[in-house]
Amino acid sequence: MKVLAVCGFGVGSSMVLKMALDKVAKDLGIKVEVENTDLSTAKATEADAYFTSAELVSELENSVKNPVYPIHKFMDKNEVKEQFEKYLATLKEE
Repeated sequence: MKVLAVCGFGVGSSMVLKMALDKVAKDLGIKVEVENTDLSTAKATEADAYFTSAELVSELENSVKNPVYPIHKFMDKNEVKEQFEKYLATLKEE
């Protein structure tokens, strides 16, 4: 499974989000490849799911085919975990 942590420039907040997603995946015992990137690159990069700020969700959703999840506080492990679990729940439905 590959997920992207996305922010406007792909260097600061997306790296923080990547680290949070890595921790959540480790806590859940799930093997996942997490990459951080900027919005433009994310639009052209295929991933199973995308996590980004609420402000970028609609722009990203219009460019990718897989789900996009908003994160308001990238350092809030509980919020990141909640959104990641929403994604995992969709996998069980398939």
